[in-house]
Amino acid sequence: MPLPLALLSWLLVGTVAGLLAAWLLPGRLPRRFLLDPTVGLLGALGGGMLATLLGFGGVVGYDPRALITATLGAMLLLLLFRSWRLASTS
Repeated sequence: MPLPLALLSWLLVGTVAGLLAAWLLPGRLPRRFLLDPTVGLLGALGGGMLATLLGFGGVVGYDPRALITATLGAMLLLLLFRSWRLASTS
């Protein structure tokens, strides 16, 4: 798969993973329409890069493991972001 298509597919998978992670995580903070998916997308990209470095697969094409890895990375970053937001507002 050419690089632009691979990046586009990862942006799509990352966005879906970010939305899924924001939906799965409970939270006292109000849902942010653009913020949760954006933080989730960054977490998904980080999770995908970490999984690639650890040898769990590449970032070329869609694989159900990619969505699971991206969702877990997005959930981790969303948890970190939300705990930071809660700590800064208290």
